[in-house]
Amino acid sequence: MDHDEKKAAIAAYKERKSVSGIYAVICNATGEVWVGASRNLEAQQNGLWFTLRLGQHIHKPLQAAYSEHGAAAFRYEELDRVPEDYSEMACKDDLKRRKALWQARLQAEVLL
Repeated sequence: MDHDEKKAAIAAYKERKSVSGIYAVICNATGEVWVGASRNLEAQQNGLWFTLRLGQHIHKPLQAAYSEHGAAAFRYEELDRVPEDYSEMACKDDLKRRKALWQARLQAEVLL
């Protein structure tokens, strides 16, 4: 990759829009489900797997299950998206409402 291509790739990366929404982490071995909300679902997924691999996730029950069953037993699912045209406050309120809805629907634990 030459300098101009690299510069264009960096610019494209910076200009991409983040997607806000609700996600679930599911342990296939036990059926346990954890639900969370994020202003950036892609970054959330990357950060989640990173902290779990390091053994440093803040949610201890999730970390314990991950440590016991391993990465292959887990999956990340995007459950719901917040419309892009929402204001900051509307997005925050909608994420909170949708997270509670999905938690009840899936009988899941809430991730911090």
